[in-house]
Amino acid sequence: MYHLRLLGIVIVFGAAMVRADDAKSSITKREFGRMPNGDIVEIYSLTNGGITVKVITLGGIITEIHAPDRNGTHDDVVLGFYKLDGYLKGHPYFGCITGRYCNRIAQGKFVLEGKEYQLAKNNGPHHLHGGNVGFDKVIWNPKEIRRDDSVGIELTRRSPDGEEGYPGNLDVTVRYLVTGTSELVIEYEATTDKATPLNLTNHTYFNLGGIRGGSILHHELMLNASSITPTDETLIPTGKIQPVKGTPFDFTEFKAIGKEIDKVGGNPSGYDVNYVINRQEGPGIPLAAKVRDPKTGRTLEVYTTEPGIQLYTGNFLDGTIVGKGNVSYQKHFGFCLETQHFPDSPNHPDFPSTILRPGHKFQSTTIYKFGTTK
Repeated sequence: MYHLRLLGIVIVFGAAMVRADDAKSSITKREFGRMPNGDIVEIYSLTNGGITVKVITLGGIITEIHAPDRNGTHDDVVLGFYKLDGYLKGHPYFGCITGRYCNRIAQGKFVLEGKEYQLAKNNGPHHLHGGNVGFDKVIWNPKEIRRDDSVGIELTRRSPDGEEGYPGNLDVTVRYLVTGTSELVIEYEATTDKATPLNLTNHTYFNLGGIRGGSILHHELMLNASSITPTDETLIPTGKIQPVKGTPFDFTEFKAIGKEIDKVGGNPSGYDVNYVINRQEGPGIPLAAKVRDPKTGRTLEVYTTEPGIQLYTGNFLDGTIVGKGNVSYQKHFGFCLETQHFPDSPNHPDFPSTILRPGHKFQSTTIYKFGTTK
C-alpha cells in the first residue's frame, strides 16, 4: 500500500490488456481535444507497477482505469467517454474533481462570519457540486511528477474570490500519482485568503464488470458505517444522525447492492446518501468500504480520513447517455463512493466543519484499492 504520509486518494488498478508485470513506469500525454474557445485539453496516461490510469486536464477527469479480473484480464472499470465531445455535451460528473463544495448546499445559501452568501441553484432549489461552472468544468494547469516510487501529474488552479458566489481566493492542488505497487494516489491540498466552505471529492462512477458490465446491483458492498445523515425528498440532510441497523441502508456486512434497493425510495429510486464512517483509534487511515463483483472477481477497498462517504447508485442514469463501447448507460450501471464531509454542512453547525480559514491548509486522504478474489 502507498505510504500514508501522502494526502489524497489511492486506487490500485491494472493496465489495459497487459499483464501487471509487463508494463514499465511512464508518463505520456497527448491532445485529447479542444474547447469551443480553442483551449487545448490534454490527456495524461500514467503507467507504473503494471497499471495505467488516464486523466484529462478538463475537470481533472479520470477517463479510464483498467483493473484485472480473477483471470488476469484487464478492463476499463469507470464510466465515461473516449472523446472530449462526450464530456462537452454534458454528463453527470463522470470521474471529475467536484468543488468548491461537493454535494448539496440547501437553497444555495449559507451564513459565514455574519454575512449571507448566495450561490447558484443548479439542482432544483439547491446548490450542487460547486455550481454552474464548478471545478469539473475548468481546465487545470498540469505538471508532471516523478518520485522515487511513483509517477503522476499535479493539477493546480486558483478559484478567484466570488467564483460561483464563494468568498476568497482559493488555491487548489490535486495530484494523481501511480506507484510501483499498482496504486493511484490523489492528493488534495488548498489554501485561502478568506474564510470559505470547502468540500472536495472525486466523482468516479465504477463498474467492476468493465465497459459492458451492465447493472451493478449484483455487486456486493460492505460499509464501515453504522449511521447515515438522512435527507428530505430533495436530498438535503435533516440534521439528524440515524442508525442503519434494521433498515435497507445497512451495509455493515456484505450484501448485494440491489438486495433491498427497492425499499430505499427516492425519485428516482436508489441509494444517494451520506454514510457516517466509523472512526478508529490509532494510526492508519480507517476503512470506509469494500466492494466485490462475484462475476469478475474484482474487488475495491476504500480508506479515508474524511468523516463521510456518499453511496450513489447511478439513479439518474436513464439510457440517454451513450458512453464507451457504444454502451447506453442505464439506471444503476455505475456506483460512486464519494469520500467527503457531510452535505449542507455550512447550514448544520453540529456537523464537522467545512470552513477553511486563512493560515490553514486543507488536506485530505482517501484510498481506493483494487484487487481480486476467487
